[in-house]
Amino acid sequence: MSKHFSEQLLHIATIGKTVGIKGDMKFHDKSDFPEQFKVGSSFLINKKDTITLTDVNFERGLVKINNLSNPQDCKKFVNAKLYTTYEETRKNCQLEKGEYFFFDLEDCQVYEDGKLLGVVKEIERIAVTNYLYIVTNESLVESGLPKSFLVPFIEPFKKDVDIKNKIITLSGAFDILEAS
Repeated sequence: MSKHFSEQLLHIATIGKTVGIKGDMKFHDKSDFPEQFKVGSSFLINKKDTITLTDVNFERGLVKINNLSNPQDCKKFVNAKLYTTYEETRKNCQLEKGEYFFFDLEDCQVYEDGKLLGVVKEIERIAVTNYLYIVTNESLVESGLPKSFLVPFIEPFKKDVDIKNKIITLSGAFDILEAS
């Protein structure tokens, strides 16, 4: 798989081992949006191949794919990763007010009191809290501060998020940076 392929798509689930004799397979949801996994939904498993969910049982953590009912036919899909596009995610996943897609937060500039602290590299989930992993602004690193730091993406730290302009304004983040 090329680097370009993985950068363009989101890994949202993984198919696990076969279970039983009717073609059921373990299903490992890696997303925050289980509603996108419904009967008839198709997902890329590589640059050109897709699979279609033909049965979904969240209670048991099982799916059937491509109308396959023979475990032998299913084995070639064990450990297959399911991918979707950013556009499909935006279309199929509904955000609540104040919620953001992780991929929209990445690469946002982080400010506090008008000072650029750094850029969001990725979002890390620790327990139930999401953290912004921030690569520190080079001028702050040159002044002796750490190259990166984590800030909880919750109140009271989160002040304003402007996805369109890729700017996040925080409060108390500089104190965290100094203490890191």
